[in-house]
Amino acid sequence: MRTIRRYILSIIVAGIIAYLSLFRPPKTELETIPNFDKFVHICMYFGMSGMIWLEYMRSHKGERFRIHTVILLAMLVPILFSVCMELLQAYATTYRSGDPRDVAANSVGVILASLVARYVVKPHWFS
Repeated sequence: MRTIRRYILSIIVAGIIAYLSLFRPPKTELETIPNFDKFVHICMYFGMSGMIWLEYMRSHKGERFRIHTVILLAMLVPILFSVCMELLQAYATTYRSGDPRDVAANSVGVILASLVARYVVKPHWFS
């Protein structure tokens, strides 16, 4: 229960991403922009991974920074979540399709968030 309270915002972000990944999106003009959806995927998973990093650093401030733990939590978990969402889109809906390029875009968002968190946020606010 304590872990859930530590990462409540990350859990909320994951819930929002799950909803956005599985609902039937309305038709918009943005669909005409090539690869716009990949940009959206990068942003969603940048936000998810970034939130996990921030909550980890906040809840462990003053403790020894365990890079292996945070890499597992803030990188591997969002990427596996991404794979699960794409599989659900492919096999649990009739109006969405799973796309490996979406997993790649999601992974780019996770990697970018991790780089920013580790090398920009942590040294300036959590050292």
